Amino acid sequence: MNQPTLFHRLRPHLIAVLGLLVLAIIYFSPVLSGKTLSMSDVQQSMASAQEIRDFAKQTGEKPLWTDAVFSGMPAYMIDFNYPYIFVYKAVMGVVSLLPNTASVVFVVMLCAYLLLVVLGCNPWLSSLGAAAYGFGTLGIVSLEAGHISKLYAMGFGAGLLAGVILALRGRYWLGAAVTGLFLSLEFGANHIQITYYLFLTIGLYVLIEGIALIRGGKTKQLALGLATLAVAGALAAGSFGKRLLVLNQYTKETIRGTSELTAKTTNPDGKSASSESKGGLDKDYAFTYSYGKAETLTLLIPNAFGGASGGGLGTDSEFYKAMTSRGVDPAAAKQMAELGAPTYWGDQPMVGGPAYAGAALIFLFVLSMFVIRTPIRWWLLSATVFMIMLAWGKNLLAFNGFLFDFLPYLNKFRAMTMALCLAQLFLGVGAALGIQTIVDQKLTFAQLRQPLLISFGLTGGLALILALLGSAFFSFQTPVDLDRLASYFGEAAKDFQTALISDRQSMLRSDAFRSLILILITAGALWAFVTGKIKSGIFYPVLLAVVIFDLFSVDKRFLNNADFITKTQANQIFEPTAADQQILQDKSLGYRVFDQTGSFMETNRTSYFHRSIGGYNTTRLRRYNELINYAFQRNTHPILNMLNAKYVIQQGQPDPANPQQQTGPVALPNPEVMGAAWFVGTVQQVGNADEEMAAMKTLNPRDSAVVDKRFAAELGGLPGTLDHTGSTIQLTSYRPDKLIYQANAVKDGLVVFSEVYYRGHEDWQAFIDGKPAPHLRADYVLRAMKVPAGKHTIEFRFDPPLAHTGDTIDLICNVLLIALIGFVGFREGRSPRSESTPASPIVPVAPDVLKPETKGAKVKTR
Repeated sequence: MNQPTLFHRLRPHLIAVLGLLVLAIIYFSPVLSGKTLSMSDVQQSMASAQEIRDFAKQTGEKPLWTDAVFSGMPAYMIDFNYPYIFVYKAVMGVVSLLPNTASVVFVVMLCAYLLLVVLGCNPWLSSLGAAAYGFGTLGIVSLEAGHISKLYAMGFGAGLLAGVILALRGRYWLGAAVTGLFLSLEFGANHIQITYYLFLTIGLYVLIEGIALIRGGKTKQLALGLATLAVAGALAAGSFGKRLLVLNQYTKETIRGTSELTAKTTNPDGKSASSESKGGLDKDYAFTYSYGKAETLTLLIPNAFGGASGGGLGTDSEFYKAMTSRGVDPAAAKQMAELGAPTYWGDQPMVGGPAYAGAALIFLFVLSMFVIRTPIRWWLLSATVFMIMLAWGKNLLAFNGFLFDFLPYLNKFRAMTMALCLAQLFLGVGAALGIQTIVDQKLTFAQLRQPLLISFGLTGGLALILALLGSAFFSFQTPVDLDRLASYFGEAAKDFQTALISDRQSMLRSDAFRSLILILITAGALWAFVTGKIKSGIFYPVLLAVVIFDLFSVDKRFLNNADFITKTQANQIFEPTAADQQILQDKSLGYRVFDQTGSFMETNRTSYFHRSIGGYNTTRLRRYNELINYAFQRNTHPILNMLNAKYVIQQGQPDPANPQQQTGPVALPNPEVMGAAWFVGTVQQVGNADEEMAAMKTLNPRDSAVVDKRFAAELGGLPGTLDHTGSTIQLTSYRPDKLIYQANAVKDGLVVFSEVYYRGHEDWQAFIDGKPAPHLRADYVLRAMKVPAGKHTIEFRFDPPLAHTGDTIDLICNVLLIALIGFVGFREGRSPRSESTPASPIVPVAPDVLKPETKGAKVKTR
């Protein structure tokens, strides 16, 4: 008998994958006319990288340091050059050929499809699980916000799981290649939080699979599989060695590292810094975004908690009627109802949309937990529940607080709700595997009756109860409702809250009935299939259509064609104001800008045009963040002066011609700015970070410098009081990672530079007249240096040695990984196999029968 050719074996999968691509393009159809999403986070990232890219255009290479955010930070945390990541560049080069935006969701679906094929699902069901993962509402909402790295990490994570499963199922070479490829891509996606959560679920899989293998007498297979994964994992980690090395090093210096401050130090609101001293993020900060336990109902009913934070109501809403009845212009009322009504009433500060998994999908997943009788169901169930429990954050503090304190690295992450992104994967995989089990085992309706009724009761029954009695279980209000509404409607806030509560109840009721109908359709299709009333050729398309319609229609509430803009509009990230244009006329070197028109530590708008003392980045340096939090408000102007904030942007004043309107932002020169560097007359040595911070709250940095006693050697015996009369210093050459000054010191003195101190003598090197010279940290965050009498050229260079080491590791491991993938591809191509992979104790292809009368029946395993 002739073996089928490779093309014939792949043809069904190629058709399915093409279908997934078409599906993504249909949803994101505006991309076909050249449009794209604005993606606020992408814009913020591009703004922070503008200085880096400008210098790259001028010099042909990217600087290793940037001054555009937080007065300076390593550029490799924003935009860095990785010349030897061949595997990642090749894959993303192919992805870039696909339509923008649609390509991101397609990658997520493609990787999930691969995982489901490895687990034994046919192309129809693999497509179902893949579509469910790609169009889970939380992922789509994330895409709208610009969290592209999160979605790539979600997708590549599914591929990584496929590699792990292959290796532990005895396909060592193929498992090694798939694991190495997708783990390298996972690191390339650069979303460490999703990767961390993924590793937790992989750990659960290895534990459950390992127990099954040991009990089945396959200890050798387990050992070889783990060894395979270790080698592939090492190659993949090494393929991004540079990024991992510098990230690990830098993290210790950031807000995710350990603070030297203690409880003695407080900010102006009285909050203690003691929580930071343990290392990692502050627990309150990390748990800010925590999913409410009851809010988990949104997995089944999208608008159970009001949908997104703003909008979603129409002209038939009570909120709209309340506005128009009080004389609000109907057009303005319509816009407020659609875009600004605070419908969300969950536990989080704000959301772009719910974590809706799909009512049909939830029903199928619950059913699968009864149908699948092999250990994989325990992995799918435990991984799903674990991710949901993590997402609850502070709402399950006994569990999550313990993990936060004792599970390594968990305290480096915030927004615990992100774990729900991976829960969507396990829900989709479980649903597809459950149907595949029913098909493979040819289960009858008699065998399925009880599981079907229980699953329907747990999902459809719950939806029905909430549709009819939801108002008896929930208050539909939050503690901040009245304050928020009062800012718009004043004394009428209470009446508007009543209208809003009514609308929230209607949103739950409507979507609960919607979920019930979808579950009924899905259950009906399943009943018709197992009773022989419809064939698989109808059953599979109906099931897939229901899941796609379910998710598409909800996703479109939060990301639709109206959200797309032209590429020209997207590239015009920020328009310069008159204040920006005024500042840009100043061509002097190294000065910075303080933008007072908003929250300067939460936006990169200023960084797009200027070197900013603020910015937006979740990995900002810890000491700089502490200076802003604990000293800046008490000693604002002196700290602005020492940070070389030459301009302050403020809100405009009322327009004389129209007092109801304000002029645009204005740029005010700071006459007291201290420039790029200066000599000081007093050196105050302190014993620790607490004393240093306390001094910063009253320090006059023009005359004095505060220095930790640990830097006594670098002071070189300078006295506490210095005569710097006649001494001068000037910045003569500026590049973010290379600064040159000309100094003329009448006597030995101490110069303070308006540059952030970071890993002095290691990454930042200092030179006087071309010879290495020590420098130190002063004023909590700045660099300082003892300068001998005379005329000197002082130079600072940022050249982290670890980056060069990382380049070498990247090169070696990428070459080895390419060789491994090439060898395995050649090997697999020459050895035709059946589509399915060898059986494993954890794979649900041969479940126990569900009813006593079928016990003992022989089943065919895959």
